Amino acid sequence: VQLQASGGGSVQAGGSLRLSCLASGRTFSALGMGWVRQIPGKEREFVASITYNGATTYYSDSVKGRFTISRDNAKSTVILQMNSLKPDDTAVYYCAADRNAWRGGRITQADFGSWGQGTLVTVSS
Repeated sequence: VQLQASGGGSVQAGGSLRLSCLASGRTFSALGMGWVRQIPGKEREFVASITYNGATTYYSDSVKGRFTISRDNAKSTVILQMNSLKPDDTAVYYCAADRNAWRGGRITQADFGSWGQGTLVTVSS
């Protein structure tokens, strides 16, 4: 599956951004999706995931209550709505797809098998 993320930018603390990821190739509606982020020099960090049917979402503790992941299978798109942004949210955000189809339950970073190019989010204080 090919993934293309967009929507990054610069925002002040407390602001909002909406990231989108457009998928092509494998059947999008069969794949769990998610987002990870990376600060230069550090390991990638799990942000959020959603099952193929949208029934289960999962968030890291650092973004829970502020970020919302959703998907539109008709448009092969997954969205990350980021509210109440903090400077610590500054990172390159990557869209990711599950390596296995039809997975239920919580999808974790270890389940991802494909990643798109990143989109930079910068939050200033």
